[in-house]
Amino acid sequence: MAIDQDGEIVASPRSCAALGFVIALVTLAADQAHKFWMLEVVGIAPYDRIPVLPFMNYVYAINKGISYGWLQLDSTAGQYGLTAFAVVASCFLAVWLTRATGRVLGVSLGLIIGGALGNGIDRIRIGGVFDYIQLHAGGYSWYIFNIADVAIVAGVIGLLYDSLILSRKSASNSA
Repeated sequence: MAIDQDGEIVASPRSCAALGFVIALVTLAADQAHKFWMLEVVGIAPYDRIPVLPFMNYVYAINKGISYGWLQLDSTAGQYGLTAFAVVASCFLAVWLTRATGRVLGVSLGLIIGGALGNGIDRIRIGGVFDYIQLHAGGYSWYIFNIADVAIVAGVIGLLYDSLILSRKSASNSA
């Protein structure tokens, strides 16, 4: 790692890639371990609602579509198609990761890769993505999601931060 003229740490592509791949692996492991725990240890089943906090329940939901239940594909071919898309997208992101020079970018790409692969495994293993976290308050319920979904959203926020804030800051400092 090196320090740039503004005193910020600039990592080599190799160290960013290593960090990103570790984050992807940890994300994938955490997602799959928690899903296993919910299905096999807790034994959550369709129509179950397990209160966890005053604003959070565990529920059982299988999403056969993409984000927010869009593009519902009930067929096996549809699930394999969405899985193939997740794998191909993860490969492109992995190539991008090998070229990353910022830690935020490396972590963000790792989160997205790990989340995409976690949800892809669900599609092959159980025919759709297993979602189980439901947030609610004041009679309103948000979407049901899982750890992989959280990782993907956090990764996208990190990409936006890297692209819109860090790169502008870097460009203005070098001008």
